[in-house]
Amino acid sequence: MASIVPAAGTLPWRHRDGRLEVALVHRPKYDDWSWAKGKLDPGEHPCVAAARETFEETGLVVRLGTPLPLSEYPILDATGAPATKVVHYWASVVIGGSGKLLHEIDEVAWVDVRTANVRLDYARDREQLLALVRAERAGELDTWPLALVRHAKATPRSKWKRDDRLRPLDAVGRAQSTGVAAVLGAYGVTRVVSSSSVRCSATVEPYAVSKGLKLRTRDGLSEEGFAVSPDDAASELARLLARGEPAALCSHGPVLPGLLETLGHRAGPDHTEVGTRLHEAARSAMRKGEVLVCHVHGTGEHARIVGVERIDT
Repeated sequence: MASIVPAAGTLPWRHRDGRLEVALVHRPKYDDWSWAKGKLDPGEHPCVAAARETFEETGLVVRLGTPLPLSEYPILDATGAPATKVVHYWASVVIGGSGKLLHEIDEVAWVDVRTANVRLDYARDREQLLALVRAERAGELDTWPLALVRHAKATPRSKWKRDDRLRPLDAVGRAQSTGVAAVLGAYGVTRVVSSSSVRCSATVEPYAVSKGLKLRTRDGLSEEGFAVSPDDAASELARLLARGEPAALCSHGPVLPGLLETLGHRAGPDHTEVGTRLHEAARSAMRKGEVLVCHVHGTGEHARIVGVERIDT
C-alpha cells in the first residue's frame, strides 16, 4: 500500500477593483504555477503547516479562513517508492509580512480567477479555486474565526488540595498549550478570553504572550461562575459574536456544551452539516486541549457559522 505524504497550503484571496483575486506561486524547479503549499513537519497539524508554508514561500503572513477541498495525487517519496500526497487547503487573507520571497518560489502573482484558472498547471488545483469562487458568490468567503478551547490537561483533582480554581496544568497540559498557541496563530486570533481558573488561563496564555495580546479572564466562564450564573458565559459569547474580531474563548467541560448548542443554531441555511457537527460536539464533549474553530460570516444577530473544524493539540 502506498504511503501517505501529508501537506498543506492556502489560497490567499483579496478584492481589488471589484474583482476577486488569488495569489499563485511559480516554482522554478518545476516551471509551474500552483498554490503555496508544503509538507507537514513531524507532529504538525495541517492548519499550522498551511500558514507556515505560505509564509515561507511567499513572505506573506496569512489568517486561515474556511477549509477548501483536499487534493490527492500519486508521487514518489524520498526513497523512490510510490506514495500518495494529500494536501489540505484553506482560503486565507493576508494580515502581514513583507512579501519577500523566501523559499523555492521565484514569483507570486495576484491574478483574477479567470486568469488563475488558465494559468494553473494542474487540473487538481482548480478544485480549490472553484470552491473559493462558489463561497464568494454565496457571500460566505469573508469570514472570521471564533475558536472555542477546552483547557489542557491539568493536575488531577484528587491530587490537589487547594482551591480548585488554582489547579495548574500538568506536563502534558503545558505541551498542549504550545500546540494551542500554534493553532490560534494560524487563524490569526487577536482577542483571547478565558475562564479565570488557572488551568484555562494557562492554556491560552502562551499564545497571548507570544502575540503581545491582553489575556482577558472572566469568572463567568469558570465552572464555579457558571454554576452560580449560567447566563454569563452565553453573554460573553454574544459579545464576541457582536465584535466580529478573530477570537478565542477558553473554558471548561461543563460550560462549553451550552455555547456549542448556541453556535449550532447559528449555522447558515445551506450548512446544516455545520449545525449537526456543533450539536454533536456539545453532546460528546470536547477533549482537553481541543480547539474547535467556527468560521463566522457576519456579526451580531446576523452572524452565521459556515464552517467548523475540530483540532486536537
